Amino acid sequence: MRLDLSEEQKLIQDTARDFAKSELEPVAAQLDNGGDDAIFYENLRKLGELGFMGLNVSDAYGGSEAGVIAFSVAMTEIARACASTAVTVSVNNMVCEVIQALGSEEQKKKYISRICSGEYAAGAFGLTEPGAGSDPAGMTTTAILKGDEWILNGSKIFITSGTCSGVFVVWAVTDPAAPRGKGISLFLIEAGTPGLIIGKKEKKMGQHASATNELLFQDCRVPKDALMGEQNDGFRAAVSELAGGRIGIGSLGLGIGLAAMEYATRYSLERKQFNQKISDFQAIQWKIADAFTELEAARLLLMSASYRKEQGRPFSKEASMAKMFATEAANRACYEAVQILGGYGYTRDYPVERYARDARITTIYEGTSEIQRLIIARQILGEFS
Repeated sequence: MRLDLSEEQKLIQDTARDFAKSELEPVAAQLDNGGDDAIFYENLRKLGELGFMGLNVSDAYGGSEAGVIAFSVAMTEIARACASTAVTVSVNNMVCEVIQALGSEEQKKKYISRICSGEYAAGAFGLTEPGAGSDPAGMTTTAILKGDEWILNGSKIFITSGTCSGVFVVWAVTDPAAPRGKGISLFLIEAGTPGLIIGKKEKKMGQHASATNELLFQDCRVPKDALMGEQNDGFRAAVSELAGGRIGIGSLGLGIGLAAMEYATRYSLERKQFNQKISDFQAIQWKIADAFTELEAARLLLMSASYRKEQGRPFSKEASMAKMFATEAANRACYEAVQILGGYGYTRDYPVERYARDARITTIYEGTSEIQRLIIARQILGEFS
């Protein structure tokens, strides 16, 4: 494994960094404070035009074919500027990858290109339910085949990009009599389908520009060919295909953590107390040293997981390790950044307060840190036994 980026990967990293600096960073605080959603959607469209919505997707469907490492470094650069934009880009990429892996040729051509091009501002996953978060096998949303239509009833919560998605990848129980987790299927449902209701937008601690919604299915009728993949095989797809999302969120966390510590480090070189720069104090130096060491370790874990996925090798354990470590390191880095700024760090006049709020959710969505530890432990114990 090479630790240096290829020329193409560096180009993608530089493009993402330049776009984030010029287009995302200037409006991030405004969007966090309830700014114009049109700006947010326009930036998503521009990122689509630049090829960032399908980085690990075949160009036959409108993707960039840049690979998983390129996806990871791009996510980090985008998240440095705006975590709300970054999570939307991450989910869009994973929606495209899941459709590419499991969809029919017609489904791939119809939906992936629309997300990659920016025609759809976003794609979304409908997996989590009020009683089935970390335990998706416990979902209760149902899909019943009647003639040439599937009829869905139930609800989903915490759905990223619910208000702006053009298509939803939705899991539902299709065989209630099957063993737990075995009778679940996967569907592609277009926005605007009768019976699909976009519910309330959650009022969140952070990542305010990214809409998080409830979805309601009330006799939602979709054609028979809306089924994606094999009937009753959707839970396996959820477990295997979505592992790549952990790389995206781990990379997002890394970007937030780096942004926080870079700002705090520059601040420490300017702020004076006791007639000297606070960067001269060992207490501050150790915070900087520890945070950047952890963030570099997170980067290497993400690189390893990305490389394994790109090579077609098993990567689930590595992705969970990277996601868990990177997001927890990001939270520690953000809180240390607030501490370095002192009282100023707690005010909205400085961005580290926003970074800390944006980072908090990264240890929860795409699988909590506790679930990542469960996955890691099970795989390690399986290897030993």
